[in-house]
Amino acid sequence: MKIQINTDSNIAGNDQLRREVETLLRGALDRFSEKITRVEVHLSDENSDKKSGVDDMRCLLEARLAGLQPIAVSHEAATLQAVDGAAEKLKRSLDSTLGRLGDR
Repeated sequence: MKIQINTDSNIAGNDQLRREVETLLRGALDRFSEKITRVEVHLSDENSDKKSGVDDMRCLLEARLAGLQPIAVSHEAATLQAVDGAAEKLKRSLDSTLGRLGDR
């Protein structure tokens, strides 16, 4: 499973951020790693023109599954906890999608 991390111009995409996001996603999606070929992470600061807000950061995750359409989820939070929320949503979506396929 390859993880590609993209940030907007308002978020510093440094090595520490990349390591933290990659570690979190590998832990959250480990049981799906054989089915997922790539996960694209898009981090953005939704209201960078203002100081800060309640849902300041947005994380969009797109999981590409072998032989299936990509699954995309997003989550907004005050900090980079948006990655945690998006990872949980992606796990539920993968459970649902792969569970339905297993029932066939």
